Amino acid sequence: MTQINKTAETNGRAVTLKSVAAHVGLSPGTVSAVLNDAPSAKHIPKATRERIIAAARKLDYRPNFFAQTLRKQRTFTLGVIAHEIGDGYSSSVIAGIEDSARNRGYFFVTGVHHHDPELFEKYSRLLLQRGAEGIIIVDFNLAHSLQVPAVAIAGHRENEGVTNIVLDHRHAAELALKHLMELGHKKIAILRGHPESADSQHRWTAVQEVAQDLGLELDPGLIVQILSEESTPSLGYPYGKELIERKHPFTALLAYNDISAIGAMRAFHEAAFQVPQDISVVGFDDIPAAAFHYPSLTTVRQPLHRMGQLAVEMLVERLEGGKEMDREIAVQPEIVVRESTAPARK
Repeated sequence: MTQINKTAETNGRAVTLKSVAAHVGLSPGTVSAVLNDAPSAKHIPKATRERIIAAARKLDYRPNFFAQTLRKQRTFTLGVIAHEIGDGYSSSVIAGIEDSARNRGYFFVTGVHHHDPELFEKYSRLLLQRGAEGIIIVDFNLAHSLQVPAVAIAGHRENEGVTNIVLDHRHAAELALKHLMELGHKKIAILRGHPESADSQHRWTAVQEVAQDLGLELDPGLIVQILSEESTPSLGYPYGKELIERKHPFTALLAYNDISAIGAMRAFHEAAFQVPQDISVVGFDDIPAAAFHYPSLTTVRQPLHRMGQLAVEMLVERLEGGKEMDREIAVQPEIVVRESTAPARK
């Protein structure tokens, strides 16, 4: 099928695959194999491959996506439905998705669910109508299978045709609580995640179990439930104020995520409490802002970028090779110690 781009090299005619083949004096099949990175291209000498690619660039040849779609009956399009796009968690995951999708020749379309089941259903239908071959869900409690292969990042429910990529929350809780206890902290406040967040209950259960194993008593008066859907540091600010106003003494805070930790630190500062001299703070996720906030935030790092890459890898292997997807892939956390934690005051 002819292309819409034209150059002087072809006397103003549309540049086709045959045009490139004629320019280099090779068969269209050979040129197609190289430009489409077909498995057979590895048998073509490197110098020949480079000559074909150089000619395609010189002639400004661009593959006709619509022709490829019709011929292969594929769209090479993935759908992504995330809680938010602008927050550090989702943006890090999406960066990993983009990196992997681009390298594999896929395009993706993004929607935002805000933990709203109706909004999720709307976007999933729209993505399917627009030809998404697979869907990646971020931080949502998926209640059923979809019509296409899917990967749920922070997914915890079993659904046919869906792979869940989950963090080892027990190990994460151990890293955070052991770090604080080794610094002498016993009165540790907790910011629990929003009830609709897919990881919230699993992370809280892990914190409770690990605390019991370590002999750490969690004071109910120091446990605050996040109910806001904010995706900026303002999320943690009112809950940090609430902890101070309860007048239950504490020397450390374990926050559900980094943005709530940063917001809480602002509230502590306004109440004349210094971090970490008076209150140590541990976040969760290791978003880019965690390293640049002052004081820099000690946090439990999730491999968010890698989780996004894994999601694409799983879908592409299923779509192109027919490989059965694992039901669950567990990823490991690590503790990143920065300036926001210090030994508890005697």
